[in-house]
Amino acid sequence: MPWYHGDYPPSYKNQPVKLREKAVEIANALLKYGVEEGIAIATGLKQAREHFKNEAEKVKKESKK
Repeated sequence: MPWYHGDYPPSYKNQPVKLREKAVEIANALLKYGVEEGIAIATGLKQAREHFKNEAEKVKKESKK
């Protein structure tokens, strides 16, 4: 079941809004490829965390230049 407009998995409830929105985006994309809902939820959250971690590291590196 895709998630939209504030509807998201319960495990995303206490996540920051920006992270939750990215996780929903990733999970929805996975669902389109036929990934099971539970796996899509977990993978979406993991990949969203990784995305923002990498983004923060990139900004940190750029600021040192």
